Amino acid sequence: MHKLTLLGTGLIGLFYTMALHKRRGYDKIYVVYSRTRSNAQSFAEQWGISKWTTNLKEAIEDPETDVVVVALPNFLHKEAVIMAAEAGKVVLCTKPLGRNAEEALSMLEAVEKAGVFHGYLEDLVYTPKTLKALEFVGTGALGTILWVRSRETHAGPHSAWFWDPELAGGGAIIDMGCHCIEIARNFIGKDIRPVEVICWADTLVHPIASEDHGIGLVRFENGVIAQFEVSWAFRGGMDLRDEVVGTDGTIWINHFLRTGLEVFTAAGGKGYISEKAESESGWLFPVGDEVHALGYPNMFDDMLNALDEGKAPMETFYDGYVVNAIIDACYRSVKSKRWEPVQLEVWRGKPKQTEKKRPIEYEDKYILIKEERMPNGKVKLLLKEKHTNKIVEKIIPK
Repeated sequence: MHKLTLLGTGLIGLFYTMALHKRRGYDKIYVVYSRTRSNAQSFAEQWGISKWTTNLKEAIEDPETDVVVVALPNFLHKEAVIMAAEAGKVVLCTKPLGRNAEEALSMLEAVEKAGVFHGYLEDLVYTPKTLKALEFVGTGALGTILWVRSRETHAGPHSAWFWDPELAGGGAIIDMGCHCIEIARNFIGKDIRPVEVICWADTLVHPIASEDHGIGLVRFENGVIAQFEVSWAFRGGMDLRDEVVGTDGTIWINHFLRTGLEVFTAAGGKGYISEKAESESGWLFPVGDEVHALGYPNMFDDMLNALDEGKAPMETFYDGYVVNAIIDACYRSVKSKRWEPVQLEVWRGKPKQTEKKRPIEYEDKYILIKEERMPNGKVKLLLKEKHTNKIVEKIIPK
């Protein structure tokens, strides 16, 4: 059993509490911190939390709790994580780990110096659909992974600090690109080094200093490409989709919209529908178990089970640091309008490797490019002659 200190009573703090108090059951939040007295008190009363406070140090150092969960705005992560590490507490931090790689690395160094367990709370790699898709990839069902695309779009975040690039570290890319990048890393292989990024971003809709749209390509050392698309101006709810393409298969994932539960109402629901829903009437897309669909229970199960078993969780602060380093390269690319290297002071994955792809030979004279069944039932082969490199066709009868 673990007693937790929760730092933050916003939307993420709410989702975390719902996941923790609904799922394992015996791990409970005993202390909650908010910068606002009324928020701390009302949150504690709503969820049956024993203690509440507006004193960060007091919350972290509470003698009854052994785990600190950081669900604070981005600009407060570093202070809270370092304070928790110095207190010898287990520390779990929401995404993004830092506003940039420098902050993330300082947090990684703090928890490793203190020797405390640490987990990066990247919920979207723990969704039921993602975990199942990762099983397929792990068994080789897709062959060699070639390309991963991840998309997160909605009409914009709910709190003021998100819209301030100084407080948040950027705009839509730091807010949602961090999800997309880590999803891609899990499918590609987290031990494969990201080497360079090209990224476009702009402020197309909102009167803000940060970007509300972004599209990026991340090239990995093995030649695989990850693509992300993020927007704070998508209308119609929250769109979370992933696509994984391999030499032998494809996976499409739709996490939140058009997933099987659709409701039409002319009268209006007159209540909460789902995160980032924009309407209470017309066609609605509720989510059966929103917290589960977004991966929160699986995430905390993994974190706390790993803690009990003395092993690392699926997502650690090191992963958060790598994601921040990729995002830093994205922002450099937006300014330079060219490919920018991913600058990693610390790399713990595979050393540089050159993978040689073995071609499929045909009749000793050719290399197979493609095999296709035609409408007449015959099979057409596209082949490359070994000695001339000429592309030829060969028809195989029914």
